[in-house]
Amino acid sequence: MVGRRRQERHSDASDHREDRLPGGVSATKARPQDLRRARRIRQHGCWDHIVVAPLWVAYRANLGTLVRTCDAAGACLAVPDTAHYHEALAVGETLRGPRRPCIHWVRRGRDRWVAEQQAAGWRIVAVELAEGATPLPRLAPARARTLVLLGHERAGLPADLVEAADECVEIPMVGRGASLNVAVAGSLVLYRLAGLA
Repeated sequence: MVGRRRQERHSDASDHREDRLPGGVSATKARPQDLRRARRIRQHGCWDHIVVAPLWVAYRANLGTLVRTCDAAGACLAVPDTAHYHEALAVGETLRGPRRPCIHWVRRGRDRWVAEQQAAGWRIVAVELAEGATPLPRLAPARARTLVLLGHERAGLPADLVEAADECVEIPMVGRGASLNVAVAGSLVLYRLAGLA
């Protein structure tokens, strides 16, 4: 009975949607208190499924944006355990304390750490403009533990890591720019891998 009522309500809403005039109301904006109730109160911890690794990123703001995307997509962040990254995260990100997503601090060489993750069974996805790369719309959601590599804002990822990756993803563009901001590119890829886009 409950299932039928829900179905009837859904079909009524669908019928009503078809009767709308162009420019009519298509949705109702959520109130802040409703959004707060729907969100997690505490950090999600390590789900051991998707980790984004901006191991070569230079700009603080990019790291802050990626922290928010990790929180939204249920992913973890992996960054070098260096003064630059500690300082960048202290200044650039706004999710602090219990709301901050899981952060893995990389205490070994970056290339070596990536190789260790791959040897442990992680699927490595490099986000880079490269010949033979998978266009973003064809990227399938992650079915296994996946490590997403993001490179430097100008130089990108080291060529040997791109070649060693299990998959390389590029984001199609129609504008004049050569590439997207690294935080935007990483966010788009994370949403696809999380099955949210």
